[in-house]
Amino acid sequence: MFRLFELTVLLLALLVVTSSGISIPYPRAPDYEENITATLEDGSVFCSFLPPDYGGDISGSEGDAVAFCNTPSPNAPGARIFPDGFIRSYHFNTSDGYIQVTGTINRDAYGLKISDEGGQYDSVGSPPHAACANYDKFVNLVEPDVELFCIRCCTDTSQCDTSHSQDGCRSVIPGDYS
Repeated sequence: MFRLFELTVLLLALLVVTSSGISIPYPRAPDYEENITATLEDGSVFCSFLPPDYGGDISGSEGDAVAFCNTPSPNAPGARIFPDGFIRSYHFNTSDGYIQVTGTINRDAYGLKISDEGGQYDSVGSPPHAACANYDKFVNLVEPDVELFCIRCCTDTSQCDTSHSQDGCRSVIPGDYS
């Protein structure tokens, strides 16, 4: 009986918070397996992996990162939406064997630290079982210190170099970072 009372109080509190316009940042449902599928679509829909918690460390989250997208997509079910103001600019590019997005971020919008030199998420195992919908391989870097992000999804796996993460976005995924 007491558990039912606790649950009722919790639900009422949640109702009050959500109806008052106060939002709980980046909520995760208990027992919900986070989405680890990103997508890049037709120049308007894109995702990137980020730490599961606000203020997380990029390289420290390579084992449990989750997908964030600029808009909901059935190709990335359950992905979170980027925090307001996180993406400052983005540029799509396609070529034989790949599609990519390069751009700039506002690290403060998700509490990332200026001292965080970033890291790499990829289909080789960071996070485990991660994928880019409809592509064979992907590489995704996020660099809070210089406020850059990049993601490339490949049908030609030789176009997704996952072995040089220390070289950063501009080297691993050449593109427009303005």
